[in-house]
Order: sequence, then structure tokens, then C-alpha cells
Amino acid sequence: MKTIVNLTQHTASPDQVSAGVFDSKNSDAVAILLTFDKIPTAYDIFQKARELARIATNSGAKSAMIGGAPWFMKELEFQLKQAGIAPFYAFSTRVSEEQVQADGSVKKINVFKHIGFVPAGGIQPLRTEDDMSREGE
Repeated sequence: MKTIVNLTQHTASPDQVSAGVFDSKNSDAVAILLTFDKIPTAYDIFQKARELARIATNSGAKSAMIGGAPWFMKELEFQLKQAGIAPFYAFSTRVSEEQVQADGSVKKINVFKHIGFVPAGGIQPLRTEDDMSREGE
């Protein structure tokens, strides 16, 4: 079941699609909203994040896969949560693969393998700051 709208500038990978990600019907608009050609004002950030949240809401998704400029993600997370949509970041690992070429040589490449999702802003620290300050005792 497709339940996670893709709010990134990249097409969802086959692994992400099988995990429930779907590309928005407004993927061109998503790409434009995630692109900044100059230093944005606070209002630019707010307005673009709010519009992305509207696109996510109109898609019918309950969750969104997000990613992009770190200074933009906090506002996007906030706007999505305000709209009742849970924001997530994709988690992937690099997997080394070897490809045998026509001449018999081997080409080594790195492939990003989708592993799962990390909830935005919802991870509790494993240790408190106070715990870490006592580590040397």
C-alpha cells in the first residue's frame, strides 16, 4: 500500500516504492519548491514548506519522505506535523558491487541500498547530557 508521499527532489527507488513510497502527482512542483536559487528569507522558507505540506495533504498520504537543505527541513517537518502528516528521512547504506565488463575487467561501484526510515525529530536520545558528562568518572 502506498502511504508515504515523496517530498524529495529524487524519484523514489524501487526499494522505497516497495516500502510504500509514491511520487506526488505534483513532483515538478515539489522539485521547484525544494529549489532555492538565492538565500531565502524566513517567509520564503515558511511559504515553501507550507505549500509542500498542502501537496502532501492533497496526496492523501499519512507520511512523507523528506530530504534536502538542512536549514529548510525543520520548517518542513513543522508544517507537515501541523497538517497531520508524519515526516520521515530515508536511511540507506552504501553497498559495494562488482560488475564484470564485456572485456572481462571488473568495475566496482557503490549503490545506495534503502534500509528504512528515520522519524523526523522523533528520536529520543540514548543518553542524557548529564550521563555523558559523567563518562570519565
